[in-house]
Amino acid sequence: MILALDMGNTNIVIGCIDEKRTYFVERVTTKHAKTGTEYAINIKNILEIHQIDPKLIDGAILSSVVPPLNAAISSAVKKILGYHPMLVGSGIKTGINIKMDNPKTVGSDMIVDAVAAIRDYPCPIIIIDMGTATTMSVVDQSGSYIGGVILPGLRVSLDSLSSKTAQLPSISLDIPRSVISKNTIDCMRSGIMYGNAGMIDGIIDRMIDELGVTPTIIATGGLARFIAPLCKHKITYDDALLLKGLLILYKKNKV
Repeated sequence: MILALDMGNTNIVIGCIDEKRTYFVERVTTKHAKTGTEYAINIKNILEIHQIDPKLIDGAILSSVVPPLNAAISSAVKKILGYHPMLVGSGIKTGINIKMDNPKTVGSDMIVDAVAAIRDYPCPIIIIDMGTATTMSVVDQSGSYIGGVILPGLRVSLDSLSSKTAQLPSISLDIPRSVISKNTIDCMRSGIMYGNAGMIDGIIDRMIDELGVTPTIIATGGLARFIAPLCKHKITYDDALLLKGLLILYKKNKV
């Protein structure tokens, strides 16, 4: 069993996983002001909630798109496990061909998702990861990472709508009963939820046109479970995709 962590701009995904099962997937808020000790308390409490003995954890790996917090998270893991986590970054062996203008600039989370998707699903694959930003990555028929798109995430769009308009309130993200809504809050929900679903469907259509074949479509990330059911395309939701990718990379790079 390993401790796998993915640090995003809004949340840090924390989980324990081995080849047989995913023991848990939890999220804590990403905060720049937090110290390593505070993050250690978060991680320790999560392990205790799920009755995981740190002595049973064989290793740890961290994927991050927030480099300024890497040292704090690494320190937190060391306080609990006695060693620093492996860091996903330049030089790590992924086993996939990254066909990008500059492969080093591709977000580590996008590569980790692709590593897991290639193992578990038939290629070609479109991977939708819905976090602070929504990313859509494409793996071709040969298993090469060939690119994708990055667009504003669901909450970014919602926060922008509420903060830039004087009369529109902050709202929760619930699936609306219908597209045509009867009050301001439901109208906002409908616009955000169905608007994102329609945008994703439209991009998938264009990606399929460029690929020339029908791909497997996978969705992951904290917000994907709300949007994937609203899309017209068949989308498989895999909440543990990133953790599975981190396990693969850990085993591939373990010394």
